[in-house]
Amino acid sequence: MGILNVTPDSFSDGGRYADADAALAHGIRLIAAGADILDVGGESTRPGAERVDPSTEQDRVLPVVSALAAMGATVSIDTMNASTAVAAVRAGARIVNDVSGGLADPELLPAVAAENAEVVLGHWRGPSSDMYAGAEYADVTRETIGELIARMEAAAAAGIPPSRVVLDPGIGFGKRGPQNWDVLRGLPQLVGVGPRVLVGTSRKRFLAEILGAEADGEATSEARRDLATAVTSALAARAGVWGVRVHDVAATRDALRVVEAWEGS
Repeated sequence: MGILNVTPDSFSDGGRYADADAALAHGIRLIAAGADILDVGGESTRPGAERVDPSTEQDRVLPVVSALAAMGATVSIDTMNASTAVAAVRAGARIVNDVSGGLADPELLPAVAAENAEVVLGHWRGPSSDMYAGAEYADVTRETIGELIARMEAAAAAGIPPSRVVLDPGIGFGKRGPQNWDVLRGLPQLVGVGPRVLVGTSRKRFLAEILGAEADGEATSEARRDLATAVTSALAARAGVWGVRVHDVAATRDALRVVEAWEGS
């Protein structure tokens, strides 16, 4: 899953693809690099980010979703808003990727059910404006899985069967550095729950922390984060996840090819 942020303020690439033409061109590059799905988002979920009005979000994403879908791309809409989810699906998106797992907008799960779309349910403990307020766990892996199962059950109650659900452990969301590593080590347990699993580690702070890249220049730090992302994505694939969400598709594709060759598959 290639990340396509149509935002001015995303933590890594905010502003680069805020223009619809630039976003479309980048989406084409991501597909050429090997992306199976393009995840289009119009609201930053970086730590400290404030919510965006749905109308503004839709103005950003709908032209891009429509154009990419018309080209035959498989498009996911990265949103926490039911109205944006519905508009994007009607514009051609096939997947709704909600980092809040349906908690931010109680109308989202019923809306996705009515549109017959697939949904990614992220693990979430509150808005990005206070990202780490909920980062208190007795057992972060067990609690993350338990809370995702609860969201899956909420989706089923809304009319979305597990076959249309993808679970995302929400790396970086409401979790501090070591907690993210604990959750990643527990991926086989989450995979064992049943539905498909999506993992997104791309360029996140916990990677920079172990690399010591925070003090580097932006270009160096980004390149090092992309390499670390490719490694974590390959390890996640070995743990059995369905998909990985990344900025640098080519680097992760290369890492996956190495794993496939190593395993003789």
